[in-house]
Amino acid sequence: MALSPEYVIDVARVLREVGGDGPIWSVNSEQLNANLVRLTTGAGIDEHVNREVDVLLVVFEGRGELIVEGVATPLEAGHAVLIPLGVARALRCTAGPLVYITCHRRRAGLMPTWPGEGQPQGA
Repeated sequence: MALSPEYVIDVARVLREVGGDGPIWSVNSEQLNANLVRLTTGAGIDEHVNREVDVLLVVFEGRGELIVEGVATPLEAGHAVLIPLGVARALRCTAGPLVYITCHRRRAGLMPTWPGEGQPQGA
């Protein structure tokens, strides 16, 4: 079986051609979802909880902070982080652009919840 062209990305070329924040490439296989995301300095992903899958995040360029359960971890090019499911997390670009790829087991659409949502009273 030949490799589908949609499964191959020239990250450097895509980054030269794109501006702004957000996802700049996504692909879904039978088993995985992968997304290449670009954030400018000061931009970020608000705190949310993913209750379905662990996520691997790999930084290509820039610097940022990953905040998990209120604890900030600095990120820079070459860092890889495994983010477990069920934790409150946020991401902020501190010196951009911050370019990273996320990869996780395929699931239905992305439906994060905000901290405290979907938990029983008193949890």
